[in-house]
Amino acid sequence: MVHPDTNENKYLQMEKRKLGNTDLLVSPVTFGGNVFGWTLDEKKSFEILDGFIAAGFNFIDTADVYSRWVPENKGGESETIIGNWMKARNNRDQIILATKVGSNMDPHGEKCLSKKYILEEVNASLLRLKTDYIDLYQTHYDDPETPVQETLEAYDQLIRAGKVRWIGASNLSPERFKESLETSERLSLPKYQSFQPEYNLYKREGFEKEMEQICIDHQVGVINYYSLASGFLTGKYRSETDLGKSLRGGAVKEFMNPRGFKILKALDEVSEQYNASLASVAIAWLLARPSVTAPIASVTSLEQLKNLTKAASLKLGVEDISILDEASSWE
Repeated sequence: MVHPDTNENKYLQMEKRKLGNTDLLVSPVTFGGNVFGWTLDEKKSFEILDGFIAAGFNFIDTADVYSRWVPENKGGESETIIGNWMKARNNRDQIILATKVGSNMDPHGEKCLSKKYILEEVNASLLRLKTDYIDLYQTHYDDPETPVQETLEAYDQLIRAGKVRWIGASNLSPERFKESLETSERLSLPKYQSFQPEYNLYKREGFEKEMEQICIDHQVGVINYYSLASGFLTGKYRSETDLGKSLRGGAVKEFMNPRGFKILKALDEVSEQYNASLASVAIAWLLARPSVTAPIASVTSLEQLKNLTKAASLKLGVEDISILDEASSWE
């Protein structure tokens, strides 16, 4: 097994961030692989991934179930596309690869986080990804029926076998996340080094009120999803007539209210100061948070990819952060 000694690649260089207490140095934006096999076919996915890496990024997040919601799919399509791309480009050592387990691929099968299920599913993911190791293997959703100790013991077995390097979690309650961290310390089992919550300028309260301080106190890196609120924070959707602009349009209707439009107005104001898109500013705001390591974002065109590149280098001033904080305040 060959692990990368460095995360720098032959393309543009970009400042990297340490993820939790790992040796993973990740780009400041994570590519969300949920679009592969859904809104992007394999050919277009390759084009976007090529552009992402050429821009200096190196961190890709997916899950075993991504694209399962497409009627003709069975799940695993996103992992398969990424695996095919890495094999075609021979660039596995340049990629920090994250995937997840815990959304049952078979609703009538084993518990999602049982040891038996995890040990079987990791092999399926490795096969689709065409690699012999996963850099960051994450608990996708909680399985209350399975003790956290059993789940962590499964991860310990995978790490010892060299199939997984580090572990993270997503969508756990504060109570279960703290229980997992305490169990890791008490029994010397692998510790969750990252947490993946829903977090953006609109959806702030859940993470900031309950989870952010836990992550800071335990030095857990945050790689939040829906960084652009399903596209609402790009400014693309300003009225209900805009909802048909993409397959994801229906998901932004909940943001179309006075608070949502107040946030867009603040983004308009700040983005003008930096000659940047609303998307770049919204991600730059996340990067300024003390808890956030690498927000997850997806794009479906090379033109949109420029927004991620701009966001990675955009340093917002204190006054501009305050404008966005005030407009999006939940307190």
